[in-house]
Amino acid sequence: MGFGSYDESEQDNQEYDTDFEDDDGVSTAENTHEGDVEYEFSASNDELLDQLEDIKET
Repeated sequence: MGFGSYDESEQDNQEYDTDFEDDDGVSTAENTHEGDVEYEFSASNDELLDQLEDIKET
């Protein structure tokens, strides 16, 4: 067989191990958080834009 070729009869003979243990996974509800996030900016928009320009220049 050449590169990339395969025996089509092998497609039917593939075995997959699908015996997953329920305890092995991560519970998606395990770390749920409820609440609010608030930000307080002490700099003005112009000051923040100036800082951004300084960062872009370096």
